[in-house]
Amino acid sequence: MSTQDFETRLDEAADRVTVALDALLPRADGPESKLNSAMRYAALGPGKRLRPFFTIECGRLVNADERGLLRVGSALECIHAYSLIHDDLPCMDDDDMRRGRATVHKAYDEATAVLAGDALQSKAFEIIAHSDTHPRGEIRARLVERLARASGAHGMVGGQMLDILAETEEFELSVITRMQRMKTGALIAFAAEAGCVLCDVEDHIRRALDGFAHDLGLAYQITDDLLDVAGSAEAVGKAVGKDAGQGKATFVTILGVEGARDRARRLADQAKDHLEIFGSRADVLKDAVDFVLDRRS
Repeated sequence: MSTQDFETRLDEAADRVTVALDALLPRADGPESKLNSAMRYAALGPGKRLRPFFTIECGRLVNADERGLLRVGSALECIHAYSLIHDDLPCMDDDDMRRGRATVHKAYDEATAVLAGDALQSKAFEIIAHSDTHPRGEIRARLVERLARASGAHGMVGGQMLDILAETEEFELSVITRMQRMKTGALIAFAAEAGCVLCDVEDHIRRALDGFAHDLGLAYQITDDLLDVAGSAEAVGKAVGKDAGQGKATFVTILGVEGARDRARRLADQAKDHLEIFGSRADVLKDAVDFVLDRRS
């Protein structure tokens, strides 16, 4: 698959998710219009929609229902949007810019930002729990359970707690790896697994997609750490150089720039190897690995 073909597939997935979210999110009207407006500002703003893209493309490999995949991808984007709102708050990363525009607490206010993040998290589970996601309640319950785990104390939120602690504590590489698997990798793992939950698949297929997501998630975060060191605020769309300024332990501070790049490349190669069982059907996901490795924002 050519780079142009991959980018077309990525844009198509992003457009589909944006349209779906526009229909799913509450309109900015009524007494609570400020909250609804902030939710839509966060979730419908510019972004690559990578996590829904992985949900859709991994699900296609196992022939999962497209409507279900789109709804799960939309729910996952709500979780991601909520996490960014809260990450940007003054009590957390204290960022004024995200994706090239004002963060939610700057565009609105801190209280509204907190509530918008809370509401987007709730909306994610409302979307998945609806019968339009899957006709069988036990399948929807399994999706809810796994998304809750991936986004909660054993996943993204727990990883964020470790990330905060990394500002004041000296972590070894094994702890940094665990932190990033939780903070970034858990949601990517859920994206890769969702299609397997929506339809029955053999264990070796599930293991292959789990291995793919595991290695991709770490490669993604290492690239993020590298962008914080070598990227520009204009290209990245947010402030850079914050990890070093806070004295935070990252893959880059422990491995060095070249060591981190080498680790990311090896993880990317491993991620692709997990997809070999799917043959040419997985070409778009292999291109996605290169996109993650080479991204500048």
